[in-house]
Amino acid sequence: MPRKYRNPSIMNVKMEASWLQQLAAEFEKPYFQQLAAFVRQEYASGECYPPGGRIFNAFAQTPFDRVKVVILGQDPYHEPGQAMGLCFSVPDGIMLPPSLKNIYAEIQDELGVAAPTSGDLTRWARQGVLLLNATLTVRRGQAGSHQGRGWETFTDAAIQTLAREREHLVFMLWGSYAGAKAAYIDPHRHLILRSAHPSPLSAYRGFFGNHHFQLCNDYLIRYGQEPILW
Repeated sequence: MPRKYRNPSIMNVKMEASWLQQLAAEFEKPYFQQLAAFVRQEYASGECYPPGGRIFNAFAQTPFDRVKVVILGQDPYHEPGQAMGLCFSVPDGIMLPPSLKNIYAEIQDELGVAAPTSGDLTRWARQGVLLLNATLTVRRGQAGSHQGRGWETFTDAAIQTLAREREHLVFMLWGSYAGAKAAYIDPHRHLILRSAHPSPLSAYRGFFGNHHFQLCNDYLIRYGQEPILW
């Protein structure tokens, strides 16, 4: 069961025990103390997303030792009701964002799976898909407003720890920002899948037809793991 990491410099957020063991040292570093103070002030002074208890939702839903796939986003959704601490995911009942529509379209084309009406990707997270944004918080209506404050250092540490401590993971890196994280990953130990981003601005430049979901499952099966039910 997830447990709370209690640090007086930031809100009580859920951090699953195996992740806490791997990343606890990050919370004590000066950059994180500065980040915590900034996030606390931002949430106190205005509306920010996701809700405080869901900032670390990706880690709460997908324990470190159960990660099979990593999908990396950049920034949480910045409009009301959308962000839930899982990249590309929105709560049930919220209109599907354009990038998620394109992700579903690619899955349907590759695997013949009908696109669901719900954008809640918790079902993926519970199968071992770490849905990690590089920046974990954002101010309402201001995309990128919490970038460059320390979140990227923290999430890079998570990626590097997975790449170092685990074997045969699939890293799905869409767009140039996510693609740069390949530098942290040994391609002889893991599968790195790179393509254009699913955003409508770039999906037709290499996301559609990338076959990442089929390639991911083929790799997992090859190494004795259950495929993801996308």
